[in-house]
Amino acid sequence: MRLSEFIALHADLIVDEWERFAQTLTPAADTLNRAQLRDHAHSILLAAARDMDTRQSASEQAAKAKGEGPDTSPGLDQAAASHGELRHTVGFDLVQMTAEFRHLRACVLRLWVEHQHTPALADFQDMIRFNEAIDEALAESTAAYAEQVARSRDIFLAILGHDLRAPLQAVNMSTEMLLRKATLDSQGLSLVGNIKNGARHMGAMVNDLLEFVRSRLGSSLPIERKTMSLADAAQAAIDEARAGRPDCQPTLQVQGDTQGRWDRGRIDQLLQNLIGNALQHGTQQQAPTLTLKGQADSVVLSVHNYGPPIPQAALGTVFDPLVRGAGEALGSPSTSLGLGLFIVKEVVQAHGGSIDVTSSAADGTTFTVVLPRST
Repeated sequence: MRLSEFIALHADLIVDEWERFAQTLTPAADTLNRAQLRDHAHSILLAAARDMDTRQSASEQAAKAKGEGPDTSPGLDQAAASHGELRHTVGFDLVQMTAEFRHLRACVLRLWVEHQHTPALADFQDMIRFNEAIDEALAESTAAYAEQVARSRDIFLAILGHDLRAPLQAVNMSTEMLLRKATLDSQGLSLVGNIKNGARHMGAMVNDLLEFVRSRLGSSLPIERKTMSLADAAQAAIDEARAGRPDCQPTLQVQGDTQGRWDRGRIDQLLQNLIGNALQHGTQQQAPTLTLKGQADSVVLSVHNYGPPIPQAALGTVFDPLVRGAGEALGSPSTSLGLGLFIVKEVVQAHGGSIDVTSSAADGTTFTVVLPRST
């Protein structure tokens, strides 16, 4: 029996072996169900069998061995790439994913040899074609996995660079207030000057970091749930915002129970970005308002500000990365790269929640976040 026929006939048996091996790749495999463990294995096998049955000249075989030539097996490439992306998502490392293909290759050849009585010359050609197909699948999976790693790194760098701006602004504003309201001797003035220079240098590095990831930003954030009060987190975020903008005083309104299990660090990111967005695009005459409403299974957070409305055509893309806000659209100066609301959306989705926005000239702009108490 030719190897491609054997694979098609015994695909389920081979995938069973794949699943048993995948179960040993812990700790990631400990949290996966059967369908996730068998992910794309059946599609990769059948695509490899189809590729083996495709006619191939000697020159085409030589080109394929070098990773060159026309794309003759799109089904294999697509299945393998999807496998690489999903293995990264569920927490497999690159060595574990590579081991899956090593085991698959050995398993297929071992089972096939057990069914062969007298090897023929064509059998060796089948083995060459099968190894080519597995190597191609491994290369596609590895490339897709590496792309996901790079994307995760870029998102992390973008969030890091963006969120460093808020504490830097607080440092700068605090030094300005010291210079204006405190009586400092020469040594104190020198120390404040050093602080200002250090903050300026850090700001330059943050800007460089954000420029680096601007063209590379590519999804869910890791979270660590702990019992916390959303009201306490909101008040802390408001206090930090006031340090950076003493001329504007956001207000907080709390209704009902605001306890839940969330990631405090991520919630702080969410609050700081929503408050910062409201301060940036709101009017100085009317301070932003934060409202918390405890419901049976969730807490609803609303952040409202008056100011130039978000155009209706832009509402659908307001959470996309690198999209500039309403203030920039009207020509006002800003250093924003449009990452704040993208970060907010990522945090909300990581907690299994939802976010919506409404905006009009009469009613102002309101971002509404629903956070399940626990999922």
